[in-house]
Amino acid sequence: MEHYQLVKIAHSAIAGLLLLGLLAHFFMIFKARRGGDAAVLQRKIKRTRMISLPVLGLLALTLPFSGYWMVDKTGLPLSQMWLLASSGLFALMVILGLLLSGRLRVWQALGETPAPTGLMRLCLVYAVLILVVLVAIMGLMGAKPV
Repeated sequence: MEHYQLVKIAHSAIAGLLLLGLLAHFFMIFKARRGGDAAVLQRKIKRTRMISLPVLGLLALTLPFSGYWMVDKTGLPLSQMWLLASSGLFALMVILGLLLSGRLRVWQALGETPAPTGLMRLCLVYAVLILVVLVAIMGLMGAKPV
C-alpha cells in the first residue's frame, strides 16, 4: 500500500476514534451523574482524568503530524485557508481540553460531596465546545480541495 493512502487511513481512523471516545466519555459521565451514586461518579471521573484524557490527548496530538505529512505528500501549500483555520481551531481545542481537565480535577477533589451546579455546567460547556470544534475541524478537512 502506498504511504499516502496508509497515512490517510490512519489519520481518519484516529480522528474517528477521538470523536467516538469523547462522545463515549460524555455519555458515561452523564449516565453516572444521573444514577445518583457519588462513588461511581467519582470513579468514572478519576478513570477519565487518569487514563482516557491522556490517551485521547495523545491521539489528538498525532493528528497535526499526520495531517502535515499528507499535505506535504500531495504538494499543497500550507497557506491555504482551510489548513490555517483548522490549525487555529486545533489550538483552541487543546486549550479547551486543558480547561476541561482542570475542571474535572476540581470535581474529583470534591470527593463524595456533591459538585456545585456551576462546576458541572462549566464541564458540560467545555465538553460541548470541544465536540463542536472537533466536528468543525473534520468539516474543514472534508471540504478540502483534494
